[in-house]
Amino acid sequence: MTETKSNHAAVIGGGTMGADIAAIFLAGGWHTQVVEPDAKRWAALGERIANAVKQIGGTFAPERLFICALPRLLSWDEIETVIECAPEKLDLKRSVFAELERHAKPGTMLASNSSSFPISRIAEGLATANRMLGLHFFMPAHLVPAVEVIRGEKTDPAVCERAAALMRSLDKVPVMVKKDIPGFLANRIQHALMREAFALIDAGMASAEDIDNAVRYGFGFRYVAAGPILQKDLAGLDIHCAAATTMYAHLANNAEPSPTLRKLVDEGKLGVKTGEGFYSWTPEKARAEQARYEKALTAALAIFAAERKGG
Repeated sequence: MTETKSNHAAVIGGGTMGADIAAIFLAGGWHTQVVEPDAKRWAALGERIANAVKQIGGTFAPERLFICALPRLLSWDEIETVIECAPEKLDLKRSVFAELERHAKPGTMLASNSSSFPISRIAEGLATANRMLGLHFFMPAHLVPAVEVIRGEKTDPAVCERAAALMRSLDKVPVMVKKDIPGFLANRIQHALMREAFALIDAGMASAEDIDNAVRYGFGFRYVAAGPILQKDLAGLDIHCAAATTMYAHLANNAEPSPTLRKLVDEGKLGVKTGEGFYSWTPEKARAEQARYEKALTAALAIFAAERKGG
């Protein structure tokens, strides 16, 4: 990773995503300041950040990490980049950005990692919305290379270019999203797939496990090597067009979440966090699956790293 000239960043929110984003900057040699209101979480937060830095091959330098409880305690005269990772509540995010605007020096880039709220809504009414943009990372942020760079209605295009260059310097792959639309780019594609997957379960056509296997060991396996558009170019657009002609009319187009999904959520069966979702989870099984998952992602990351180096 390449250390940039402006090497002081702040992360607002010390949850899972905030910790992993902080690790990205630390691994890149940045001084990184994290705002986490709950001081009881600081020790665990520091440990998670250190482990994430090591996972991506960085050297954890504790003197470069500063954790505090409030944004006003940050070293605002040094900070060049801020990434907000507060809980997904619009009023909270708007309040955070209003405070960031008061503290941040002119030219400091203010970004939100929100996965659901357009940056235009978060920045609405603020005087310096031109320096505010979306930087949407994907869990686990330190392992997944892609980062969406989202231009809001008032975002200066030069700020997006600056953010993209910053992400490249941290060994990330910026994905430019030219319009601030719900779901941005990746989540729109992902949710289209999930709508069809859940519809097949609703119709009794397949089990959750069979759908996971079809994606992971079938077409999803190819996505490490080529994205969906490139893969179709390689296979032949005529073949895809003919298949689309046959299938599109039969694909799910419901505007509401799957009944099966809704039922599980209403019953409090939320997956690993509650011990049951489409699968059953013990704490031991969850830990083992998370370890396997991160090991596989790390292996895929090595493939991408070799490609970038021409290997």
